[in-house]
Amino acid sequence: MDVSLTLWVLTILGLSALIAVDFFIGRKPHDVSIKEAGIWTVVWIVLAALFGLGLLIWGGAQSGGEFFAGYITEKSLSVDNLFVFVLIMAKFAVPSQYQQRVLLIGVLIALVLRAIFIAAGAAILASFSWVFYIFGAFLIWTAWKLIQEAQADADAEEFEENKLLRAAERRFGVADRYHGTKLWIEENGKRVMTPMLVVMLAIGTTDVLFALDSIPAIFGLTQDPYIVFTANAFALMGLRQLYFLIGGLLRKLVHLSYGLSIILGFIGVKLVLHALHESGVHVPEISIPVSLGVICSVLIITTITSLRASRKQAEAEAEAAAGRGDGPVKSDIDA
Repeated sequence: MDVSLTLWVLTILGLSALIAVDFFIGRKPHDVSIKEAGIWTVVWIVLAALFGLGLLIWGGAQSGGEFFAGYITEKSLSVDNLFVFVLIMAKFAVPSQYQQRVLLIGVLIALVLRAIFIAAGAAILASFSWVFYIFGAFLIWTAWKLIQEAQADADAEEFEENKLLRAAERRFGVADRYHGTKLWIEENGKRVMTPMLVVMLAIGTTDVLFALDSIPAIFGLTQDPYIVFTANAFALMGLRQLYFLIGGLLRKLVHLSYGLSIILGFIGVKLVLHALHESGVHVPEISIPVSLGVICSVLIITTITSLRASRKQAEAEAEAAAGRGDGPVKSDIDA
């Protein structure tokens, strides 16, 4: 797409306005209900769909297809991020009424940092086409790593603070408790961070690590920086509501890592084929409709098999509990 500076400015202003509305709605600390999370999750998805339809009408089928493929991929990868967000919330014992504020600021930090990543990635790809080989190989390696992690014991996972976070804590110090939504307080004559600021930084900086695979993945679907940025923005901006909506469902998506590994591996192969094509080698290239079909099919199948596996596991655990006599005792009348 030939995107003018004016369109870039209008898009950023529009996204900023949406973020401002989201911040205004969530400005008062409160426990987010399933109903509230569900309504706003639908709102964000509808907004993304309308934006994609706009690209389809004014930018053509290619641009619209690339946006939807990128958005669905980034959204599915962001769901995997929620597992880590749950660990972070537990690690820092974030009160439930403050979690929505933590996610809002954390995701905003991630969005700004990703914009920098996208700009750098676009500049590198425009100058060095061989980088596609590196991106492709990295995605294939990441796919294999996801499979290995899925086969490991997920219950043993625990969030570990990164070096940047530990350095900030040593430099400024951290208060021993939460002080509402305050980020800094005066303690013994010294200005120190509150746990609220620490967990916000943890969410934001941890998401940057996820960008190391999500950014190459979407560049495998489109090389248009405008589409890459907007797909990432819409995927991230609905992440807060999605956290509260499917928080209890996350543990049931037992096959999600396998599905994501297939998607990343598929896009990795697509990138390698594209790199070979750019080098003058006559190889078939995977079209956007095929990519979109593969991504949607894998996600649907993964969700169905995950829910079936979770149901069977729950039934097996119930039978085992009944065999041990742990289940509810039925009266003679019930029998």
